[in-house]
Amino acid sequence: MAAEGEQAMEEVAAGAASDALETADAEIIPTLQNIVATVNLACHLDLKKIALQARNAEYNPRRFAAVIMRIREPKTTALIFGSGKMVCTGAKSEENARLASRKYARIIQKLGFEARFTEFKIQNIVGSCDVKFPIRLEKLAYAHGNFCSYEPELFPGIIYRMLDPKVVLLIFVSGKIVLTGAKDKRDINEAFRKIYTALGQFKN
Repeated sequence: MAAEGEQAMEEVAAGAASDALETADAEIIPTLQNIVATVNLACHLDLKKIALQARNAEYNPRRFAAVIMRIREPKTTALIFGSGKMVCTGAKSEENARLASRKYARIIQKLGFEARFTEFKIQNIVGSCDVKFPIRLEKLAYAHGNFCSYEPELFPGIIYRMLDPKVVLLIFVSGKIVLTGAKDKRDINEAFRKIYTALGQFKN
């Protein structure tokens, strides 16, 4: 009977720990830090003309073969190439990445180019979060060796390459995590949910 009682207590404790982990998991949501999107403006561009006539634009072809343009709202930076291809970085949401890209396209149109807003695509989403507990990186790297790269003399965190969803996580001993490589916010959240469940075993 005593053994049965101990087993029941262990099951209750395990259930409570699992519930606590799930509650904490529900409270921690990765914050989006940067979204990289690409657009095809579908026309060739005179970068010198753009740099001379547009505000908040700079162009130094010796250093980089694109105009660098910035807007304040949403706070972003665009790299605009002569081919009509554009890269927009710095947005904190998928909606703002699209909005900013449209604003840049509009600026180019107002300068007299027959630019169109086509082939908008999110190429990379970067998120971050803090699990609020220190992590034993050596044990995590050993247990998940197929997915991890850990060379502390070169980089202080684990590089964890998750396959499904296809996201790369940088995991630090402090409990800070950076997630990158996703093309959809749902993949960031799903990757964090999966890694958080695993990290409970490696609390320091």
